[in-house]
Amino acid sequence: MTTPSAPPPCPHLAAYRHTTRSLRFLRRCLRVRPLGRPEIRREPRELPRCSPCSSPTSSSSRLYACLSCAAVFCPTHAASHASASTSGGHQIAVDVDRAELFCGACGDQVYDPDFDHAVVLAQSSSLPPPSASASPSPSPVAPRKRRRVEYRAWAPDPAEFALISSADPTTSASAAAPAGLRGLNNLGNTCFMNSVLQALLHAPPLRNYFLGDRHNRYLCPRQTPMRRRSAEANNKAACLACDLDEIYSAAFSGERTPYSPAKFLYSWWQHASNLASYEQQDAHEFFISILDHIHENIKDDQHKSHAQGHGDCCIAHRVFSGILRSDVTCTHCGFTSTTFEPCMDISLDLDAGYNNSLGVANPKVHVRNGERSSGGTNTKVSTLMRCLERFTRAERLDAEQKFFCERCKERQESLKQMSIRRLPLVSCFHIKRFEHSSVKKMSRKVDHCLQFPFSLDMAPYLSSSILRSRFGNRIFPSEASDADSVSEFSSEFEIFAVITHSGKLEAGHYVTYLRLNNHWYKCDDAWVTRVEEHTVRTSQAYMLFYVQKTLYYKACERATAV
Repeated sequence: MTTPSAPPPCPHLAAYRHTTRSLRFLRRCLRVRPLGRPEIRREPRELPRCSPCSSPTSSSSRLYACLSCAAVFCPTHAASHASASTSGGHQIAVDVDRAELFCGACGDQVYDPDFDHAVVLAQSSSLPPPSASASPSPSPVAPRKRRRVEYRAWAPDPAEFALISSADPTTSASAAAPAGLRGLNNLGNTCFMNSVLQALLHAPPLRNYFLGDRHNRYLCPRQTPMRRRSAEANNKAACLACDLDEIYSAAFSGERTPYSPAKFLYSWWQHASNLASYEQQDAHEFFISILDHIHENIKDDQHKSHAQGHGDCCIAHRVFSGILRSDVTCTHCGFTSTTFEPCMDISLDLDAGYNNSLGVANPKVHVRNGERSSGGTNTKVSTLMRCLERFTRAERLDAEQKFFCERCKERQESLKQMSIRRLPLVSCFHIKRFEHSSVKKMSRKVDHCLQFPFSLDMAPYLSSSILRSRFGNRIFPSEASDADSVSEFSSEFEIFAVITHSGKLEAGHYVTYLRLNNHWYKCDDAWVTRVEEHTVRTSQAYMLFYVQKTLYYKACERATAV
């Protein structure tokens, strides 16, 4: 995108400078308030008033003094004073309370280096002189050597624990207004961005990372002066992690007025220049783009992890990255080819209820939060469990997609089955509501209702469950020593955010529902309201965010940062 050019200089100020001396003479007319704010010097009891309307100054209006005749006028009469004067030079005035130059003909502030120098001199002269110590300086004393003390782990007592709990920004707020619940202003068809940001702000692992100051925007290596001075850094876009850290600080500051993420939007435009417009974008594409660019920001970081393929290279991958397993089995000889690929989310097709027996490995009844769903039930309402069963179901590849069997040494018909090898800390499910047909050359939105549980057990969709259903309880050496295999004890998830899409394909609106302190809140851009559970269940879910109920920690040899 093009960089806006600087505005042209004011012609009236240039003409005034040619007819008068330097504006540095105004230094004696300036005084500095105790807090360092300059203003025009006047008598203590003098109250400036606008000459045409005789209105005294107020906090909502400014008064200007003409540099030629010293007449005082308000912004309403600035243009009339500049045009009514017969002699020239009455266009330039100075703000009485702010000591800023103003052009009445242009109706805007103007800048003059000589006047700015006079203001700086007035401010510097008002500083108190350094106090000299009356006593002679003591003789230098050799620094004392620090005494080594034994490290002792600290455990808070009941009083300290209560103080920590009350100061925790994630739990200190009342149930009526949880911490971090702040609306985001729509900057022009940016509801897609606001909905995703609300979900990221309240993703527990990501929230704890930024609120724990694990990424400090003031100490980021991409923001240091040395990096900014380098020619290579000038060609790089801003650090999205730093902008996200600033949004976290604003959301959890305690302020309730809506926040404008304009800086984050501009930084994202720098990374995704092809999407730099005020047109409506897809929330799922924006979500993937944000995670990818946060990952790209750490490419030149000297603390970069060497285990990028294992999802430990950055905070985005540590929170959202999982691993999918794909098994392609030859129907002629039974040879199976297995591949693994990382994923940041799982895209699911809406199942209209037409299930078959080739479903998930464990077609048991799934009961969560009053919802009852079975893998063999034929209903007309789509459920998240049936969508996952369809995702992990074995499917026969078409004749055009014949698999080259290494054992048969030729292309054979095959079956393909997907499963989840490793679950992320936060699972994001993308519901495919937008269908695009290249044959019919048309697109449409699927408005089917989707039932989803608030508590979700992902154990039936893991690779271990799929293999157990296929081969029984036999343990293969490659699976027994698999470091990425998931324990079924960490397969329980709780929902915390739902992004919905309402309206048509070309003209829709995104809204986020957040689950905080067992209550649901609707984040519709700048408006945040509390809603009932039924409202969330009947909404058209587009993206679902689940977090693991229990987090298991392991020892880390080296610390990695974004």
